[in-house]
Formats: sequence, C-alpha cells, structure tokens
Amino acid sequence: MLSYVIKRLVAGLVTVFFIATATFLAMHLVPGDPISGAKAMSPEIRANIEARYGLDKPVAVQYVVFLTNMMKGDFGISFTQQNRSVNDIIAGHFPISATLGILAVLIAAMGGVLYGSIAALTRGKWEDRTVMFLVILGVSVPSFVFAALGQYVLTEINKRFDTEILPVGGWGTFSHMLLPALVLGLGTMAFLTRLMRSSLLEIVNQDYIRTAKAKGLPTRRIFFSHQLRNAILPVITFLGPAIAAITTGGFVVESVFAIPGLGRYFVQAVNQLDYTVIMGLTVFYGAFLVFMVILVDIIYGFVDPRISIAKGKA
Repeated sequence: MLSYVIKRLVAGLVTVFFIATATFLAMHLVPGDPISGAKAMSPEIRANIEARYGLDKPVAVQYVVFLTNMMKGDFGISFTQQNRSVNDIIAGHFPISATLGILAVLIAAMGGVLYGSIAALTRGKWEDRTVMFLVILGVSVPSFVFAALGQYVLTEINKRFDTEILPVGGWGTFSHMLLPALVLGLGTMAFLTRLMRSSLLEIVNQDYIRTAKAKGLPTRRIFFSHQLRNAILPVITFLGPAIAAITTGGFVVESVFAIPGLGRYFVQAVNQLDYTVIMGLTVFYGAFLVFMVILVDIIYGFVDPRISIAKGKA
C-alpha cells in the first residue's frame, strides 16, 4: 500500500507540473497583457510597471521564476489588486468556498445514497420513476436556474410568513449556507443517485447475495452488510473529484447568492488578465483536485481490502 501511495504522489506532482506549464503557456498566448486595459501612461511608467512584475524579462525566464516560486508555495503578487498576493487571496477566500463545498458534498452524498437506495429497492414502482425523473431534472437543469428559482421560492415563503426563515443571499451564519449548498449539490446528488441505483441493481444478482439469502439472513442485514457496503464503492470513488469540483467550481452559485468565495476573484482575474492570480488559482485548483483523487484512492483501499491486495500484487 505504501509503494502505491508513493507512486500516486509522484504521478500527482507530475500532473501538477503539466497543469502549471499548460496554464503559463496559455496565459502568454492570450492577446494583451495585465496593464493593457489601464489608463494612458507614458513609456517610462509602463517600463517601470513591467520591470516591477517581471514582464520585461524573456518568457523562458518568467517561466523559470514562476516554477521556482511555485515550488516554494509563492504564487506572486496580483497585478490588479494593489499590494495583495495570490496567497492572501487563497487564504482569505478559499475557506469560504471550501465550507460551502463541503456542506454541498455532504448533502449530495447523503441524498444520493438515500434516494439511490430507495429507487433500487422500489425498482419499476412509482417511487423509482419519481426519483429518476428528479434525477433527470437535477442533471439537465443548470445550477443558476435552481439558484434563481430557490431565491424566488424562499422570498415568497419569507413574505408569506412575514419573517426571514432563511436568508436569500449573503454570508455569515449557517442559515446563509443552506440554500446555496443545496443548489450547489443538486447536480452531484442527481448523479450519485443514478450511480447508487445502478450499483445496487448490479449487486442484487451476485452470488454472495444469493448465498446470504439462502442462509436465511435478515433482509436488513443483507442490505446494510453486503449490498450497501459494496454498492457504495463507486460513490466513494466519485466523491474525491466531486469534492474538488464543487469546492472550486461554485462560481455561478457564489455570484447569485453574493458569497465572497474564491470563485469571484478567479472570474475577476480572467476579465482583467491578471496573470498571477489566474495561474496561481488554476495550479491551486489542479493540485487540490489531484490531492482529492489520491486521498479517495487511499480511502477506497481501506473500505475494500481487496483493492490493496490487488495493487500490492501489481
């Protein structure tokens, strides 16, 4: 298991290196520069600004400097936000996105396992058809539609009861998180529901399930000890990338609900061609995703010991 973890970590570092390289090259192929949209300035002032941010150096030198600083954990200074480093932006706003994302993943995971199990156990009945219809809606409807609809419904409920049951925007308390987390997790919940249903239906006809039934084990024990434990493995595999995607990908939801997360700064950086912020956040997102995939692989091995044995033999 240890050798497998080391191999995965090395592969992860190589992946992050290619992400950083691709991002650097892409940013320098985009027309314009971070100060192209600024007000008219003299050549001397422009030269001083370029020298301050290293834009006057050859691209190869800038690349080496970028990689060197990245390995030290330094993503540089923002071009557009005065005297503010990319590290400060990440440290100040990623916890907000992470908190919202973790809550969204918890809602999605619990809902996906619950509704997927209900759909599998009631296959072909009205409960199954209802759940699958809602799954189709959750997968096909964009999150910003659910966000706007959720705000509208919540506003009407607050008006009807003449009190604020839940806030419709902002950030600060747990109640502010509930609706955005639900909206952010709906798409993942729908996918997990479908995945859980399919996995359970595949396991129903396995030999060990028929053996357990032949032994006369209670239906509840068969479901929780055999069916659910094995059917949830694909869900665990999907949760790693899902956590990273939800945590770093709630740009639209954060905008609709006025949440001061990291997504807002990424969008601003793209609009303003803020090289350091774009490259820093992209590498940070990529490294976080790689880390979550490796972490899930390790957890997967503990949940199903057969995985560790197979990898050890390989």
